[in-house]
Amino acid sequence: MAPDRETEPYIGLMSGTSTDGVDGVLADLAGGSIRVLASAGLALPDGLRHELLALNAPGPDELARAARAANALADCYAAVTHDLLARAGLPASGIRAIGAHGQTVRHAPESGYTLQINAPARLAERTGIAVVADFRSRDVAAGGQGAPLVPAFHAARFGCGAGRAVLNLGGIANLTVLEDPVRGFDTGPANMLMDAWALKHLGLPYDRDGAWAAQGRCHAGLLAALLAEPWFGLAPPKSTGRDLFSPAWLDGRLAALPAGDRPAPADVQATLLRLSADTIADAVRRHAPDTREILACGGGARNPVFMDALARALPCRLSTTDACGVPAQDVEALAFAWLAQAHLQGRPACLPAVTGARHATIAGCLYPV
Repeated sequence: MAPDRETEPYIGLMSGTSTDGVDGVLADLAGGSIRVLASAGLALPDGLRHELLALNAPGPDELARAARAANALADCYAAVTHDLLARAGLPASGIRAIGAHGQTVRHAPESGYTLQINAPARLAERTGIAVVADFRSRDVAAGGQGAPLVPAFHAARFGCGAGRAVLNLGGIANLTVLEDPVRGFDTGPANMLMDAWALKHLGLPYDRDGAWAAQGRCHAGLLAALLAEPWFGLAPPKSTGRDLFSPAWLDGRLAALPAGDRPAPADVQATLLRLSADTIADAVRRHAPDTREILACGGGARNPVFMDALARALPCRLSTTDACGVPAQDVEALAFAWLAQAHLQGRPACLPAVTGARHATIAGCLYPV
């Protein structure tokens, strides 16, 4: 397929809080359309994945380690970009821009900063394509949370209508309420704690299809201790990440249980799954009570045990974005293609009703070629 004046190809790249890999989408966004031309993915090398996870906590030689990790991540982004170009039959010169989020390692909007590891200049050099990155900082500077970033895209792709919401099940779960004005907020962990527990006890990056969680039983005492986290009681706008919901957060609550009442590892996994499902459902009841239909996307939408628990916990219908023509795994990467276009067109995409900022802002910074 050769590019022409009627097409407007963009690439979106996302490596989310789950830190398991890079998802990429090449899409034609001409004239307000959102049409996927190719999608691709790449698992992160184990060494890079472990380093990105380690950089979420203080450690020695952080600046140099973060710079090296950023370069390695940019090289993974470049590999996915070249794969997308090959799949779509497009040259690099035909792409308007790449939207590349980077890897969040600190998120503290209450302290006025958020930090994503990325090397967008290196990515532009490796691909010959302009890159839009650093999507959160301007909103944080305007007093916002800098997150979630995707609600404006969800509204553009899935429309605004009474009773519909989009639920992204990445490392963190975030909900977009498709009403006027569009609202969105994080609800808490989705896959992040389950993934960390699977890595610790199974040596695997995630619990495939929720099979291990299905072998366990929810531990009532642990669930109560986890649900007692004050963050869950906060009203939107709100966002979160590994800064709060870390393995250390879980370990502290496990250690506080009576010595004779410590759950087996599979029971902990089942409890973490229940925590994610229950906190999502509670957030819907409290902050989006008119929701009648939820479209799920992200990696968690491919976990049948998780989706079944959600369907039982939610007060409304649950399906996936596949029903609306967008594979659940492609939604977040597609959002960053759309955000790159919004930046180049000067359209604000960080919305005050979502982030709590003083005003709407244009997301991202441009690294031209």
